[in-house]
Amino acid sequence: MKKSTIWILGVVMALSFLSLLYLQVSYIEEMVKMRRGQFEENVNRSLVQAARNLELVETKKYLEKDVAATERAARLSEQLKQQQMNGGGTSLTEHHQFSVTAPDGTQISSFELKTIMERPANVPKVIISTGKNIPQTSRRLQEILKERYIYQRAMLDEVVYNILRTSSDKPLKERINFKQLDHFLKAELLNNGIDIPYHFSVTDRDGKEVYRCSDYAYDSEKIYSRLLFENDPPAKMGFVNIFFPTLDNYIFSSVRFMIPSIIFTLVLLVTFIFTIYIIFRQKKLTEIKNDFINNMTHEFKTPISTISLAAQMLNDPAVGKSPAMFKHISGVINDETKRLRFQVEKVLQMSMFERQKATLKMKEVDANELINGVINTFRLKVEKYNGTLDAELNAEDPIVYVDEMHFTNVIFNLLDNAVKYKKPEGDLKLKVRTWNESGKLHISIEDNGIGIKKENLKKIFDKFYRVHTGNLHDVKGFGLGLAYVKKIITDHKGTIRAESELNVGTRFIIVLPLFKDE
Repeated sequence: MKKSTIWILGVVMALSFLSLLYLQVSYIEEMVKMRRGQFEENVNRSLVQAARNLELVETKKYLEKDVAATERAARLSEQLKQQQMNGGGTSLTEHHQFSVTAPDGTQISSFELKTIMERPANVPKVIISTGKNIPQTSRRLQEILKERYIYQRAMLDEVVYNILRTSSDKPLKERINFKQLDHFLKAELLNNGIDIPYHFSVTDRDGKEVYRCSDYAYDSEKIYSRLLFENDPPAKMGFVNIFFPTLDNYIFSSVRFMIPSIIFTLVLLVTFIFTIYIIFRQKKLTEIKNDFINNMTHEFKTPISTISLAAQMLNDPAVGKSPAMFKHISGVINDETKRLRFQVEKVLQMSMFERQKATLKMKEVDANELINGVINTFRLKVEKYNGTLDAELNAEDPIVYVDEMHFTNVIFNLLDNAVKYKKPEGDLKLKVRTWNESGKLHISIEDNGIGIKKENLKKIFDKFYRVHTGNLHDVKGFGLGLAYVKKIITDHKGTIRAESELNVGTRFIIVLPLFKDE
């Protein structure tokens, strides 16, 4: 698959996932807004009904008080009237004294005559018609009742007005039963489907608190207010303020079921990105391995062709008659065989690297002595290119615990890389140094070659990676040398880093623990 096709598919899928994620987040925002709007509407409805209930309770209280006072006044009036009726009486009693006397004036007997007369009733027992018929009399009675109703209603309005005027003159503390207001709020909130903790306070027109809950907390974004006693004068107005400390949890509990879907979408997005990354990485590894196969074919083809040609020349009888020619051809075969064996060794190093296994035969080694031996062997190859190889082995404590063969290969590979990547023009200069620092052995191999770009510097230790030099086969190798070096140094509990500047040179620094620290 082409790289451009992979990019197109990746961009389309990424946009699809991001669009899906955006829609989910937008849906959650809309649900939160709708839920919050419903909550505010229910709270306002509850506050309105609670305030109305408070007004009804106050009106009922004053009406009952007024009715009780009226009943007491009526009873007193009735008692006074009864006393007046008992004291004046409704009957008239007359006493007459009579006596019987003899002619001579002697009294024979006497008696008293008592006469009681009832006063007539004030209310006539019978209504005597004045000549009007029954329908006219009925209408007259209805008019009398209507006039009486209008009068009584006016009296009732007067009573209610007096109640309102009297109640509004009292302070809010005396007018409101705060426990009863709390009960009304709780009941109305439950009736509107709100069952979460709340705190409330009561304030006057100027915002001065008349009452507040012990745990009330002010939050301008979450507080809901309602006017109490709407018909009171503006100066006497009061407000109830209610606050819900768990409002956010209550609102988001309705959209909590959407959180798993967002998490799954994010997981899919991350998995998709990781998959695209793996695809590009595999594609890059495929390209690197193809380059490796091409290089390996080229590296193997040259010595095999040379050996084949030399073998054909040995079949020539003339060669057998010339000892010098025979010796030359034998030397060529020997050199190319060594070269071929060296390349095979590189492939075996790759195989070891793949298995992540390396059998190390550790022993105590003097690094200065080992490095000096490698330098003496390698110096001839450097001088072949008119180069110089200087050594400053100044480490006072050079004893390390390493595998001698692999450690020798590490130094050799780094020196061989310096020769491979020398400048086409100019003389090659190599410098090897050792020193002790922070209780460890430091080894530096520095050259004046073509250098490495910064973007390539952190990739040079990757397997199969080779810095491009324009010509694929200009620099021989499989891209395994530095990967092998990195692995061996790591297996020896050491570190290696590279410092380079393009067209100036490169320096590799190895840090190894000393033998006494092992």
